[in-house]
Amino acid sequence: MIKVLFVCLGNICRSPTAHGVLERKLAMAGLSDVVDVDSAGTAAWHVGKQPDLRSQEAARKRDYDLSYIRARKAVAEDFLEFDYVLAMDDENLKNLKSIVPAELVGKIKAQPELFLASFSPPVLAADSLNKQSLTEVPDPYYGGEDGFEAVLNMVEDACDQLILDIRSKL
Repeated sequence: MIKVLFVCLGNICRSPTAHGVLERKLAMAGLSDVVDVDSAGTAAWHVGKQPDLRSQEAARKRDYDLSYIRARKAVAEDFLEFDYVLAMDDENLKNLKSIVPAELVGKIKAQPELFLASFSPPVLAADSLNKQSLTEVPDPYYGGEDGFEAVLNMVEDACDQLILDIRSKL
């Protein structure tokens, strides 16, 4: 079983979106029985809560169900359990690296990495307006509906690339 963990700050917008998108795409690819998906946050503000309603609504419009997902906090033991630990942005990547105790460093299954930086398709590798590398999934929490749509676009494309990587390891 390959295990994937998506991580953002509160585990109510970006990481549960990636969680739900990847699970559905895995089901469509016939890989649900060999890949397990979870999500977490580096902060504990929303533990036990459903994803943000705006995330759920944007996802529902594309036939993704996020309603079953509940927020949880990332813990050091996640690095022993998961094969992929994928942060949505640099801040959360830094937060993840800080929770790995020294005694676990040689035993962990996965080093945390940036989701988009690792799995963006070549077409999305650079922002066409700013010509900057796209390495982070922006937090849509304080923005409008278009931010949740943009997150979905990025996550869908990167999940397709992640599935290709997973297939190469089966």
